[in-house]
Amino acid sequence: MNPTRSTLLRLTLTAALGTTLFAGQAQASSDLSDLIAAAQEEGRVDSVGMPDTWANWKDTWADLKEHYGLEHMDTDMSSAEEIAKFKAEGENATADIGDVGISFGPIAVAEGVTQPYKSSTWDEIPDWAKDDDGHWVLGYTGTIAFMTNKQLVPEEERPRSFADLAEGEYSVSLGAVGQAAQANSAVLAAAFANGGNESDLAPGLELFAELARQGRLSLADPSIANLEKGEVEVALLWDFNALNYRDQIDRDAFEVVIPSDASVTSGYATIINKHAPHPNAAKLAREFILSDEGQFNLAEGYARPIRAQHLTLPEEIAAKLLPNEQYAHARPVEDFEAWEQSARQLPRQWQSQVLIHQQ
Repeated sequence: MNPTRSTLLRLTLTAALGTTLFAGQAQASSDLSDLIAAAQEEGRVDSVGMPDTWANWKDTWADLKEHYGLEHMDTDMSSAEEIAKFKAEGENATADIGDVGISFGPIAVAEGVTQPYKSSTWDEIPDWAKDDDGHWVLGYTGTIAFMTNKQLVPEEERPRSFADLAEGEYSVSLGAVGQAAQANSAVLAAAFANGGNESDLAPGLELFAELARQGRLSLADPSIANLEKGEVEVALLWDFNALNYRDQIDRDAFEVVIPSDASVTSGYATIINKHAPHPNAAKLAREFILSDEGQFNLAEGYARPIRAQHLTLPEEIAAKLLPNEQYAHARPVEDFEAWEQSARQLPRQWQSQVLIHQQ
């Protein structure tokens, strides 16, 4: 990053006024320069569920280090594990900020593990994508995609819809259902494709139960390491993960498509630990994530920025994303309350309705 860009970014952030800071239950309007100074005094920000390989977080952490001198360490874990960690550690917290699937945002608030913070770009974020009080806010959206190993699955057998999944001979991996928002959303996408909805996941669960009965449901984690080793034939992943993994491993070895019959567009939200050891650094991290530069970083990692309508993406970044027409039948969660309840029930349902058939 050249000095000019660095200087301009710092000036842009420090010039933005109206940021809301929180001290306990009190709220106070403050210049961002005060937040930056407080964050720099803390000197670091520690995250959970925000690894370098996910949505290009590495550039955000690098920018926070370059501009503000913030050291960083991440511990990767699922959305459910992040909330459990915040709750278990309480006042002895070791993490400042996490990134959870949208259905886990209200759960984190209900568990009392978050503290609020509204960025200076708050008004440009859709209402559906943020908590009214600032406890969680989406930074980016993702849509469930199929990532197929072209060397393991012949072209004529590669799935392009959920209807295709039941007809193939390849194995299908979707990860830790009941724990990871990505895997949960894959079940919801399958439900959408088979006539279900946020309160009725049965059609999606039945699809994966049938794969289990056929011996085609793989329990291998669809991680970049397992994909690279050839241990995953077809993976259900967020589009930004699938495209990122494809390009890291071998762009020509994998096919990434949005299922043509239906898919889910959802997103991930930052939550700031109620007992964050470095609360101002965590708030500055959220501020940066929702700034133009932070949004560009996420798009560079194939994620669609939550403030997309207020941004003009550089051509080289826009070219990395899938064509818009592939998203014709993808839809966002509409009934958040029903989806939250369904997500809570998924661990038990996955065991009793799907894994019971695992051969």
